[in-house]
Amino acid sequence: MRRYAQTILLKDDPELIRQYVDYHAHPWPEIAEGMRNSGVQRAYIYRVGLVMFMIVETDEDAKGPGLSEATQARLNEWDVLMQGFQEVMPGLPADAPRNGKWTLMEEIYTFEQN
Repeated sequence: MRRYAQTILLKDDPELIRQYVDYHAHPWPEIAEGMRNSGVQRAYIYRVGLVMFMIVETDEDAKGPGLSEATQARLNEWDVLMQGFQEVMPGLPADAPRNGKWTLMEEIYTFEQN
């Protein structure tokens, strides 16, 4: 299993934040389909204020989506829609690894109980 942590900021607008949270409370069916077909096993999104934090766990050999054109088009539509709510974290190096506006975070500590 591979785990990715990513962060992004929401625009500082209470109505946009409300809409963003609502979209994620009722995501389009193609979102789950796209994740399943991409090897995503678990995905979690957390928010505090304007800061978003996402954890995605994938199969070791996840290769990316094998999606129908219709599903891929719908995922692209979702991404464009979500970008209207999001801002890149300020102060990040220009070469920080990104997935769209989401920035990958470096793992600096792990605790696992055997």
